[in-house]
Amino acid sequence: QVQLAESGGGLVQAGGSLRLSCAASGRTFSTYAMGWFRQAPGKEREFVSRISRSGGTTYYADSVKGRFTISRDNAKNTVYLQMNSLKPADTAVYYCAADANDYSGNYYYPPQYDYWGQGTQVTVSS
Repeated sequence: QVQLAESGGGLVQAGGSLRLSCAASGRTFSTYAMGWFRQAPGKEREFVSRISRSGGTTYYADSVKGRFTISRDNAKNTVYLQMNSLKPADTAVYYCAADANDYSGNYYYPPQYDYWGQGTQVTVSS
């Protein structure tokens, strides 16, 4: 089992940056692909980004491509989401998630993921 804990959220002005972290418990972190999702009030949880076990393959939602960067440090059991040029539309609770399947055509689909963190709030003011 994997326990995930997000941190790094907060309040930032439009155009600013934040770096989210997701720390995983256990020794098997490197065997999971990791994803970031977000959920705004009244909306469904949506895919943001994903990174493969090795970090060699990444995916991004069109809405964040070019602004967000996902990375991981397997030695530290941590995955990161660097968010630049933030917009008010990025306001949401951000969740990290772990997927035991490294090769998934459904990487954007929340039920694909096996474990979830509690989430961290990101608020972008205009």
